[in-house]
Amino acid sequence: MQSNFVDYIKIYCKSGNGGAGSAHLHREKFIEKGGPDGGDGGRGGHIIMRGNSNQWTLLPLRYTRHLKAENGKNGGSSRSTGADGNDVYIEVPIGTVAKDEQGNFLGEITENGQELILLQGGKGGLGNWHFRSATRQTPRYAQPGLPGVEMPIVLELKVLADVGLVGFPNAGKSTLLSVVSAAKPKIADYAFTTLTPNLGIVEYRNHQSFVMADIPGIIEGAAEGKGLGHRFLRHIERNSVLLFLIPADAKDYAKEYDILLNELKKFNPELLDKERVLAISKSDMLDDELKNEIAQLLPKDIPHLFISSVAQQGLMELKDLLWKEINKEI
Repeated sequence: MQSNFVDYIKIYCKSGNGGAGSAHLHREKFIEKGGPDGGDGGRGGHIIMRGNSNQWTLLPLRYTRHLKAENGKNGGSSRSTGADGNDVYIEVPIGTVAKDEQGNFLGEITENGQELILLQGGKGGLGNWHFRSATRQTPRYAQPGLPGVEMPIVLELKVLADVGLVGFPNAGKSTLLSVVSAAKPKIADYAFTTLTPNLGIVEYRNHQSFVMADIPGIIEGAAEGKGLGHRFLRHIERNSVLLFLIPADAKDYAKEYDILLNELKKFNPELLDKERVLAISKSDMLDDELKNEIAQLLPKDIPHLFISSVAQQGLMELKDLLWKEINKEI
C-alpha cells in the first residue's frame, strides 16, 4: 500500500512563449499612408508555486509529469496588444522548497497564499509602431516574442514543526507522539516502523500547544544516504527544538547521542545551532539509583530527563522543558 505522504516530486515545466509583435500598416478609407500601427505581443504564462495551508503532502502532484503555461497572443492592428498567456499555478504545502535539477535553490514557500514565480514567461515582441522614425516612416518588421523557459523542477517538502524527535529506530518516538498528542503513528517492534514523518499537536497549559514531528529513525551513515538517509534528515532542518530520544536499554548512551549528533553535523552543520533536549525513554524499568548512574554518563551541555510513555512518567516535565526551549528566544 502506497503512503499518502509524498515529500519529493520532480516535474518538467515550461513557461509560455511571448507573442510576436505586429508589423501592421494602418489602412482606412480616405486615409493614405496611415503608417505603422502594429501592437505588441503578449507575455507568455509563468509557472508559479503557491502555498496552500490545506495541503500537507505533495501527493496531488505525484502523477503530474509535465506542466506547460500558455503562450502569449500576437499583437494586432491599431496598436492592439496581444493577450498574456495564462499562468500555471502549482499548489504546494507550507514548507515546500523548489530546486533545479542540479540542486540549486530557487525559492521556498513559508506562508499560506505566498506565490513564487519559478519560470518566467517569455516577453512579448514589440510591434512596428515602436520602430517608426523620421527616416523610417513605414517599418515593415516587428520583434518576435522571446521563448519561454523549460527545465525540470524538484519540489521538496520539509515538515514544519516546533519539536523534531531524533533517535535510532525503536527508540520510542512514535509511542511518545501517540501519548502526548492525538496522532496515531504506526508502532511495532521492528526497525523503521515509521517510514514518513508524523505530526501531532501537543496540548500544553492554558490552552497553549506546540507541534511535534515523529521523524523516521536515523542510523549511522544516514548523512551518506544509508537507511532512509536524506529523506529523514531534511525534515529536521525546519524544527525549532530537537528532542533526542535514547532508550533506557541502550548499551552506551553517550555513544548513541554522539552518533546521532554526528549524522546531523555531516548533513548540515547548522543543525547543531538548534536547541537540544535529551530524554531517556522506557525509563519505567529503571530505579532511582540506576537513573543517577546514567545521568552521570549523559552530556552536560544539554538538559535531560527520564520519561516513560507507557507508564506516563515524566511527560508533563518534558512538556514544560520543551515549551521553555521553544520560547527561549521570545
